[in-house]
Amino acid sequence: MYSRVSPIFENRYDAGRQLAAKLLDYKGQSVLVLAIPNGGMPLASEIASALGAELDVVVVRKLPLPLQPESGFGALADDGSIILNDDVVRREGVTQDQVNEQVAAVTLQVRQRSLLYRKDRQLPLMRGRVAIIVDDGLASGYTMLAAVESVKRRRPREIIVAVPAASSVALEKVKASATVLTLAEGTGPRFTVSDYYRHWHDVSDSEVLKTLDSQHVVSFPSRQPR
Repeated sequence: MYSRVSPIFENRYDAGRQLAAKLLDYKGQSVLVLAIPNGGMPLASEIASALGAELDVVVVRKLPLPLQPESGFGALADDGSIILNDDVVRREGVTQDQVNEQVAAVTLQVRQRSLLYRKDRQLPLMRGRVAIIVDDGLASGYTMLAAVESVKRRRPREIIVAVPAASSVALEKVKASATVLTLAEGTGPRFTVSDYYRHWHDVSDSEVLKTLDSQHVVSFPSRQPR
């Protein structure tokens, strides 16, 4: 029988403050905090405030299984980076045509959301900087892996994944690609991110936009997207 864990964080802002306390060694360095919207934005805003860092987003969406949109077989990031869960693809018999169809649909969604969040802002310069990628938790890890791959292509000096809670399976996957800071690891057969929060709500687009508008600080040179 599944037993729910006791909440550790009051809400996403509390989780962000707790993560920020573990990242204070980076204060004063050239740091870019990248939220995975929507859920990662409240945490990222707390981290960026604590470090005096620039705040931005890396838009990532899961690739939904055909006929099972609540489940995914991978993820796609805003620069086109794709990470597939090969085990799920094989188990569910997802064909190459179905993969292509879902990639095309999700690519359109990601572009639309990138335009919504970024508006006319330039992509921040990432080369040589510390990139901290933030989300509200790691369940499968594939969304974060796509984000990490996207960020790697822009050649930061260091990539840190900061999440309050992660499943042990996801943690092992992501640790192979980046340094991971987490405050709680779920080792049971079932992992649900919301279980670790006392108060949980769906973060709206307006909340993301309001945070970006109020907290976006261009501390370092930016460049136009290629």
